[in-house]
Amino acid sequence: MLTRIREKAQGAFAWGILIIICVPFALWGIQNYLDTGKEPPVASVGDRDFYQQDVNRAYEQYSQNLQGLNIDEQTLKAQALEKLIKDEVLLQHVRSEGLVTGDNRAREFIKSLEYFQVDGKFDENRYKALLNSQRMTSGEFVNRIKNALVMEQFQRSIIDSSFATQHDVESFFKIQNQQRDVAYVTIPAQKPAEQPSEEEVTAYYQQHQDQYKVPEQVSVEYVELSLEDIAKKVAVTDEKLKAFYEEHKDQYATPERRKISHILFAINDKQDEKTALEKALQAKKDLANKDFAKLAAEVSDDKLTANKGGDLGLFTSGAMEKSFEDATNALKLGEVSEPVKTAFGYHLIKVTELVPGEVKPFDAVKPELTKAYQKAQAENTFYESGETLTEMSYENPDNLQTVADALGLTIKKTALFTKDKGEGIANDPKVRSAAFSEEVQQGNNSTPVEFGAERLVVLRMQEHKPAATRDLSEVKQQVIETLLSEKAKQQAVEKAQQIKTRLQAGESIDTVAAENNLTVKKMADVTRNNGELPWQLNQAIFKAAKPVGDKSTIFTTALPSDEQAVVSLSKVKEGIMSEDDKKQLELASKNIARAFGQNEFNAVMNSLQAKADISVKKAQAQN
Repeated sequence: MLTRIREKAQGAFAWGILIIICVPFALWGIQNYLDTGKEPPVASVGDRDFYQQDVNRAYEQYSQNLQGLNIDEQTLKAQALEKLIKDEVLLQHVRSEGLVTGDNRAREFIKSLEYFQVDGKFDENRYKALLNSQRMTSGEFVNRIKNALVMEQFQRSIIDSSFATQHDVESFFKIQNQQRDVAYVTIPAQKPAEQPSEEEVTAYYQQHQDQYKVPEQVSVEYVELSLEDIAKKVAVTDEKLKAFYEEHKDQYATPERRKISHILFAINDKQDEKTALEKALQAKKDLANKDFAKLAAEVSDDKLTANKGGDLGLFTSGAMEKSFEDATNALKLGEVSEPVKTAFGYHLIKVTELVPGEVKPFDAVKPELTKAYQKAQAENTFYESGETLTEMSYENPDNLQTVADALGLTIKKTALFTKDKGEGIANDPKVRSAAFSEEVQQGNNSTPVEFGAERLVVLRMQEHKPAATRDLSEVKQQVIETLLSEKAKQQAVEKAQQIKTRLQAGESIDTVAAENNLTVKKMADVTRNNGELPWQLNQAIFKAAKPVGDKSTIFTTALPSDEQAVVSLSKVKEGIMSEDDKKQLELASKNIARAFGQNEFNAVMNSLQAKADISVKKAQAQN
């Protein structure tokens, strides 16, 4: 549920909006606005203090977004604090400049967020339920939105004012479409026949024990609030269902379907509007003595449909211009319209088939109607229960029984799982992230974990098993394989360096390759998006310096499977704009301008941050 705001927020500053909007959406908790005198701040920007809990919540957000990237916790916490500081610097700057945004714009933005919508429309009850659950008034929320929007406005004022000259665009394509001639050899990483000694194995194991740990594991107990479960308990009667059916009858209706044909007289460089209309009027007269399909084949300027008698298939509302749709909807079966003008020209339209609309009878839709009714009736209970779940699990952080009893929920349990893998509900990365969060590790209930808009889960620690190092006897073969692989890689690197040195001394790549039983591969006009080469090699080729004079640029690069490539770059050809590139000039110019604008904005932010009163008062990585 909460993540939908991030997905739907518009503009380049959408992530920043999240940091300011409200407690669960942002990265710091409500405690930051209440009882903060019990702990010293981690950092300050002017008179705004950030506490360790702010960094912890930011870290939780980062760890969810960067799941699987193996970025260590301390680095993420440092980045989280940096982000908090940058956003606060910007907010204080826009305030000092007197920049504001109106209440109406903020409210329209809030209404556009899908999170607050039901059936595509803003729902006041859902909006209030969320704010109440966070102990926040509508005025406070609107003010945070206004701050976020004015920050985005400031960013856009810089980025959108940037532009790219024709020279910039041409220079881009000269680099982007550059072509390079290369010759290269690949040195495989061959594992040595000689096995590592016992001393080597033991030494490697002792130096790399972290690689042989059983990962940290936890199991949790949890309560789950589900809209579906609540809906199943809603009592249903035929009387209530029939009333609901009448209110939503349009959802069970099949609209009238019309199959249409047309004859088009186009308005274009070869035919002006007057001529097109005259031809259309004449064709309407000709239809008195001629079949519509035959006339369409003879005179229609829509050549794609002319050979099918002008057939456009089933008419769909919203697919054509209003004038065309209005004329089509007014026609009876077999009737031909007067000339109808659209952006394409003048049309004669005929309805060739008419399938009346129908409403499915009550008995035919009763099963799906029952589910829809139960769900609709359960929504308010679900959101009210969600508020209770949030409040009670926060107010009673040391147990789930209190909230389970209050809401009639069953406490469930999981098996042990790691940060990267779990079964059942722990298969979801959001659950694993919450289970390993600092608040849960400290013995508290988690903040609610949301699954779409219809499920909420609160969990707490049941069992914790710290990471443990496996004994050498268990992993000895793994250590041996690692040592052999590393030796193979090192031998490949040394061989590549030897070949590189000889080539730089002026020896021929063909001669050196033959002596080492290697195959030389030569490629001319290599491009940046070449699909024949491994991407690591292609990337290295275009990072390499241009040859000077007749002397090739020689370099090495690592390839998959620990192979090494030695490359001789002999020629660089300046790129030119292709015909396809010329068609994309406007888009390229906008993208280049946007990149320039982003660089300008980054420079402004660096300047503001350098001038700001920022104080980091203790290590942000501290738990």
